Amino acid sequence: MCRWLAYSGSPIALAELLYKPRHSLIDQSRHARMGVETTNGDGCGVGWYPDIGGGTDGAEPAIFHATGPAWSDRNLLELSRCVRSPLFLAHIRASTGTAVQQSNCHPFRYGSWLWMHNGAISGFPELKRDLALTVDPTLYPFIEGSTDSELMFYVALTFGLQDDAPRAVERMIGTIEAVAQRHGVPDPLQMTVAVSDGHRLWAFRYSTERHSRSLFFSTDVRTLRTLHPEIEALQEVADGTRVVVSEPLGDLEGAWHEVPESSYGVVEDGHGELHTFSPLAP
Repeated sequence: MCRWLAYSGSPIALAELLYKPRHSLIDQSRHARMGVETTNGDGCGVGWYPDIGGGTDGAEPAIFHATGPAWSDRNLLELSRCVRSPLFLAHIRASTGTAVQQSNCHPFRYGSWLWMHNGAISGFPELKRDLALTVDPTLYPFIEGSTDSELMFYVALTFGLQDDAPRAVERMIGTIEAVAQRHGVPDPLQMTVAVSDGHRLWAFRYSTERHSRSLFFSTDVRTLRTLHPEIEALQEVADGTRVVVSEPLGDLEGAWHEVPESSYGVVEDGHGELHTFSPLAP
């Protein structure tokens, strides 16, 4: 499996979250506490929206992918020190069987959209052909890699991700489970997913067996300021700043809340909401 982080808020240097916290994403690449694997060294990636006049202005995101482990990637370190962004996604990969190559590193990009995933489709080699056939023919040429994660992205795009992200993800899940049922594959889907269009950030937690991989969101910054006035960094970010992570970046009491099963959160214009959702049959 993998570990990931998504940030929305005041523009900050990527290194502030990738490297500086006690249990940063880079630390998790070697010492994950809640993942299936302790080590996540099969590649890494970051996707970020440029800060334009205090916002992203719908700009196409930039991406960086590398096939080596995050803990030893000097280019990632240098980039993260210099790049500032109000909205970015970062991912460290532990392959579930597909090749370690740049085209299989997250986040994946289509136009202004970014997508990353932790989890797996069980029996993916058996289900892959049927799932690929559900992808809109105009979208299929944009698939570059061989992962279940990227194929999930394009199935969701086919089902209208750009118009209604939660409903498209519900339809994607329902399609995967229907295809798996036809092939006799039990409990086919395990996922936490982050997706963004540059303005909004969604984070989904779901598994067919209802025992999903871990996912947490940060407490309201105003609450954290009250609990921990000694932390200067909390005074510098906007009230609506939010971080979503596979596992907490530290042990700060009151800082993190678990995303409930079969739920998604959305952050937009500094406001965050949690909603429940369920698969939609095709």
